[in-house]
This record gives sequence, structure tokens and C-alpha cells, in this order.
Amino acid sequence: MKLNHMDVTINGAPIYTIPIGPGIPISATIVSSWIVMLLITGLCIWLTHDLKVTNISKRQAAAEYLVNLATSFVRGNMGVRFDSFIPFVAALFSTSLVSNLLSLVGLWSPTADLSVEAAWAVMVFILITRAKIRSGGLGGYLKGFTEPIFVLTPFNILSEIATPISMACRHFGNILSGTVISALLYAALSLASHALFGLIPGAVGDLLSQIPFLSVGIPAFTGLYFDWFSGFMQAFIFCMLTTLYIANAAGEE
Repeated sequence: MKLNHMDVTINGAPIYTIPIGPGIPISATIVSSWIVMLLITGLCIWLTHDLKVTNISKRQAAAEYLVNLATSFVRGNMGVRFDSFIPFVAALFSTSLVSNLLSLVGLWSPTADLSVEAAWAVMVFILITRAKIRSGGLGGYLKGFTEPIFVLTPFNILSEIATPISMACRHFGNILSGTVISALLYAALSLASHALFGLIPGAVGDLLSQIPFLSVGIPAFTGLYFDWFSGFMQAFIFCMLTTLYIANAAGEE
């Protein structure tokens, strides 16, 4: 995409190829995903270091608060008997949130790549299917595709497949749209800054027109929504749907 003198590129294309065999491409998505994993791992190690029973530190209090928050979220949506899902849901939420917010520091957000959400959705779909089979048996699971009448079987199968697809596309679409709008805003403000200060005659005008003054500060207000609010909401919605789908598959009200 080209705006006059500005080139705007939005992609997670390969940035390096490991020279092994035909070549192993390393994309921006892979690099950013590893950064996210390292950040979350480092934060967990720091929060859980030197735990005490009494006279706990503010760091430990924060860790206990986060654990209680995840526990309340899962129990509120699924019930006590699904406590085994607490680590999974907490990991899913933290990974999604940190990935969404990574664009705040100028790095490529892994969740702006559909393959990332697709992998998460496949994991959730496997858990949903597992819950259905454990609840009604394999025969009951297969019979469910023929209800309420046999002629609806193809539509029931499509509905089953649509669950992970809709979860992945919903999360991906919202994050990518925010990334695109933010990139276009930065480009437009840089172009406006170039045009505005270019009106100043002489070498001073040429120098000032090369500095994107208007890109500083203004995008921060839009970032409150596209990065902070939208990033948190998409992580919350994905985890909410995960817990509700699994609980419903297991026959929970």
C-alpha cells in the first residue's frame, strides 16, 4: 500500500530463512510468539519466586490475586468440577492478551496472523469434542449429528466445523483491523507532518518535514481502544467462548 511518499507494509512474512535443506523460514509471527512466551514465562517465575505462608510480599499478593481471578472465571462459567481447565484458560488468556498488546512497542502482533488463532481454535475444538464423547460416549456423539432428524446431518456437521473457524476468525479479524487502522493512521499523520512543515521555506523546512511530529502523541489516544481495550476484550471473549463451549459440550447448564 503506497501513500504518496509513504510505504505502509503490514505483514508477518518470513524475515529469515535457516539454510537447512530447502530452507526453514522464520517469520515475524514466530519471533513474536517466542517473545510472548519468554515474557509470560519470565513474569510467572518472578511472581512465584520465594513464596511464603505469612508476611507475603506485594509480588506474591499479585500472583495470588491473578490465580483467584482465573479460578473465579472458570468456576463461574463451567463449575467446580472443571478446575482442571484453570491453567489452560489462564495460559490462553495471558498469551492472547500479551500477543495483542505487543504492537504497543512496535512489534508484530502474533494474533494478527490467522494461523495463530487457528491453532488455538483447533485445541479448543479437540477439548469440546473430548467433552462431548466423555459425556455421551462415542455413539452418542455421532448420533448427535442426526438430531433432531437425519436429513439435518450435513448441516450439523457444518455447524460443528464452524465453531473453531468462527472463534479464530473473530479474534483475528478484530486484531488485524486494529493493526491496519493504526498503521494507516501513523502513515497519514507522517504524510501530513511532511506536507505541513514542508511549507516552511529553506533548509529548516526540509529538515523539519522529515520528522513525523504529528505521529507523536495523537495515535496514543486511538491506541487506548485498538490496543488496550480491544486487545483485552478479544482475549476475554475467546476465553469466555472456550469455557462456555466446553461446559455445554459436557452437559453443564
